[in-house]
Amino acid sequence: MNSDKNRVAPKAWLITGCSTGFGRALAEAVLKQGDSLLATARKPEQLHPLIEDYPKTAKAVRLDVSSSQDIQAAVDTAIATFGRIDVLINNAGHGLIAALEEVSDDEIHQFFETNFFGALRLMRAVLPVMRQQGSGHIVNMSSTAGLVGFGGSSLYCGAKFALEGTSEALAKEVESFGVKVTLIEPGAFRTDFNGRSLAAAEQSIDAYAPVIGASLQWFKEMDGQQPGIPAKAAQAIIQAVESPHPPMRLVLGTDAMSLIQEKLEWVKTDLDAWQQVTVSTDYPEHVNYAK
Repeated sequence: MNSDKNRVAPKAWLITGCSTGFGRALAEAVLKQGDSLLATARKPEQLHPLIEDYPKTAKAVRLDVSSSQDIQAAVDTAIATFGRIDVLINNAGHGLIAALEEVSDDEIHQFFETNFFGALRLMRAVLPVMRQQGSGHIVNMSSTAGLVGFGGSSLYCGAKFALEGTSEALAKEVESFGVKVTLIEPGAFRTDFNGRSLAAAEQSIDAYAPVIGASLQWFKEMDGQQPGIPAKAAQAIIQAVESPHPPMRLVLGTDAMSLIQEKLEWVKTDLDAWQQVTVSTDYPEHVNYAK
């Protein structure tokens, strides 16, 4: 992390899902370095131990990201308390292990409400503030599963892929306003994602048992054994936020880096193998056969 003497000024952060995991680690880190924080959770009483030592720089409020009213109230509170919002961390979310055929319409809608539409609502709520300020940074917690598809995680991957595409396009829309956007793509970290935050579909289909069973077994065996350290992830995210040239994507963890590198090679292999078919669909005058 940058040393205190290199920091221009304290920032005001709004972080969702601060009760545990990455959200908690980030909340602790930004408060320790002297920044202001609106910490949010569905049960804000869980945040009292976090903020009690920072009465002047921290405030906890209830925020269910599926509620537009909660979101607007949180943004209004941040402005009323700190006068600005410099950093939004869209962190709230949970996992789901299920084959696509197993999930119901209601389960799909509820999952995307929390894992995609909640982030979308928060971005839309803070953007007018950041535009008026002429600065700001939106940090969206994605995943390795935002770039790599995993069997048994089709809905989770779908939500994260959607978040990735939205974030990449948004970065181009708001660049001229001084607003930055960064995606965080962690691998396996020692949070409660593999335990309390992991759900399963209400119904199961025997035909998918080998795939779903393998996924569930992996998550169970990895719980508490993940290689990633949340506190170090928090410092890496802070470093990206404080950089004058933050990355569009910040990959966290050796496992994430390896999986994403494999995905990129896979994409390139398909592009190269099917190049002739690809270019054959253009009018002849538009074809450039040079590699």
